[in-house]
Amino acid sequence: MSTGVNAVTGTLARYLAARVATTIVAVIAGSLLLVFVIDFIELLRRAGDASNASIATIANLSLHRVPAIVERVLPFAVLFGALGAFVMLSRRLELVIARASGVSAWQFLTPAVAVATLVGVVATAAFNPIAAHMQDRAERMESRLFGAGGSTSTQARWIRQRSMDGQAIIRASSASSSGVTLNGVTVFSFTPDGEFRERIEARTARLVADAWDLDEARVIAVGREPQVLPRYRLATNLSAAQVRETLGAKTMVGFWNLPEAIALASRAGLSPLRHELELQELLARPALLIAMVLIAATVALRFFRFGGVARTILGGVAAGFVLYVVTEFADDLGAAGLMHPVAAAWLPAIVGCLMSVTVLLNQEDG
Repeated sequence: MSTGVNAVTGTLARYLAARVATTIVAVIAGSLLLVFVIDFIELLRRAGDASNASIATIANLSLHRVPAIVERVLPFAVLFGALGAFVMLSRRLELVIARASGVSAWQFLTPAVAVATLVGVVATAAFNPIAAHMQDRAERMESRLFGAGGSTSTQARWIRQRSMDGQAIIRASSASSSGVTLNGVTVFSFTPDGEFRERIEARTARLVADAWDLDEARVIAVGREPQVLPRYRLATNLSAAQVRETLGAKTMVGFWNLPEAIALASRAGLSPLRHELELQELLARPALLIAMVLIAATVALRFFRFGGVARTILGGVAAGFVLYVVTEFADDLGAAGLMHPVAAAWLPAIVGCLMSVTVLLNQEDG
């Protein structure tokens, strides 16, 4: 008898896992298509003055940009996918029949949680490196298509470097071409003994072999009149790979390359905090997706017990949105150094799981 029950339970688990997985994959595919259409239209608008921008080129660029964008909305895709699966199962009374046959809520939630875990692992280990590679290629394509400003980050950047000539602190108002081109540059140069040597202001700085090539430089040194030079070379110990991995877009470093990027940044005297936070967020992604599935489960249980589809679904979406906002807020705190990267990445997911489990326990056991 127990063997038959186990067989039925196993069959039901596989069925529920297949339903949840199918719905989540469908939502992710829909998100990819929607993001592609919106991004394609936006790139068409921007490419109005670009003579070398054909429809095929714009479509190819948009295809390369889409994975990195979808990766950011993946938690919502899992939330909506799980909500859709649970609501459909409830409307068809399949979950009601399962409950009447003695299957507990935790038994039919286990396959959904397993699917969320699998999606999180695949997204971290496989999808993220692919998205990072495609984002890197997209940035290069965008730079060729729209010029240097096409892939410019307007956030001010700071670099500390060491070389045979001493140390230097570089501030740039913006960066482009994965960080190897800096705009609005100010350099504070020091001797090997740590004494201030000179201040250099330049319109742009481009990383070449073992040096920064500064254009339209104004050199202000102690005890000398300011000099204006068409070009100025500043020695550096940074390679192009180091600069790209430390100054490039956050999504440009894949999961498997993040430990190396952290080590490179530390050896170069740059802050590895951003990459440490990204690594922990990727490791915590399965837990965050599990929290989204549990939130969807609280909505589904409430639906087939009390009715009110629109209101309960809206409540689940609102709860998922709140968790997403808290995750982004913790990310900002971690990026600013106000919270440890491990806490910033894992705390929202863990709290979301615990709160959802508490609600489920209250609904199931009163």
